[in-house]
Amino acid sequence: MLTWPHGNGGWAGFLGEVEPVFIAIAREIAQRENLLINFPDALTAERATNALLANGVTETRLFATVLDSNDTWARDHGPITVLDGDRPRLLDFRFNGWGNKYPSQADDALTGRLAALGVFDACGVEAVDLVLEGGSIDSDGAGTVLTTSSCLLNPQRNPELSRDQLENRLLALLGAQRLLWLEHGAIEGDDTDGHIDMLARFADPDTIIYQGCDETGYSAYTELQAMQAELENFVTASGQPYRLARLPWPGSKHAPDGARMPASYANFLVINGAVLVPAYNDRADDPAAQLIRQCFPHHDVVQINCLPLIRQHGSLHCLTMQLPAAVQLRAPVDPRTQQHDR
Repeated sequence: MLTWPHGNGGWAGFLGEVEPVFIAIAREIAQRENLLINFPDALTAERATNALLANGVTETRLFATVLDSNDTWARDHGPITVLDGDRPRLLDFRFNGWGNKYPSQADDALTGRLAALGVFDACGVEAVDLVLEGGSIDSDGAGTVLTTSSCLLNPQRNPELSRDQLENRLLALLGAQRLLWLEHGAIEGDDTDGHIDMLARFADPDTIIYQGCDETGYSAYTELQAMQAELENFVTASGQPYRLARLPWPGSKHAPDGARMPASYANFLVINGAVLVPAYNDRADDPAAQLIRQCFPHHDVVQINCLPLIRQHGSLHCLTMQLPAAVQLRAPVDPRTQQHDR
């Protein structure tokens, strides 16, 4: 699932730079699986769909909707799917703009509106009265979830819950047995309070890929070294140390206003048969892709130029939300009127 960029938010002024990145991501996904795209208006939907088809996206794999959105970060406003046996359950957590930092009403409503349009076919969407962004958790698929205390325990998200209460509720909702908390780790320019998908990710139940840092003058250098030490002390469900893969550190990338942008190779995306890896026009791009290739030996590794994306504080994984194969997509109930449906 992607939510297409528009000029009414942070992408205003450089849509021409960012739309080709979306097209590249869409093309790679649609070569391997179905793709749901939420467009902001009918005109954009028509123009972008023509561009997608011209760039090799197969029409039968493309499912398009026209729905209001505040922004494009589908990882955080899309549904989080858990499997109950073979039955998918789409959980619609509350989204409050990363701790009330940005407008979020349309994004928060988007998953429910998709369900109302019948896009998820027979799969029901369950509203969950809990603030949670998809980028703040990472699962090994075998009962262990990795997260950060800086994000999940931020007082602007679920202040009424203690750490233990939040952990117990998340484990029950996600069908997991363990929640591993990182107390350290930060990427300058990341405005999510420390999403895990910019820091450390599972490659499999025994392997964690994490963003290393060798720039001693970097503002979060100490935090990233402390995070590495934490990861070295984590053990798998069977009690064994994790195999750790340390990603190389990209050089500094700055926005036109001089602000440092959050370049992280940990923000890769796993799809059917491939891993899409961020590239930042940096000498570390190819070594990062090679390390990820070693961790996913049965996948193609495809680099995506994400330099335009990090101007808005996120990257490749942040833009996307996966849906398991058990979630069957279908065309909206009435695409002619959906933009007026409330």
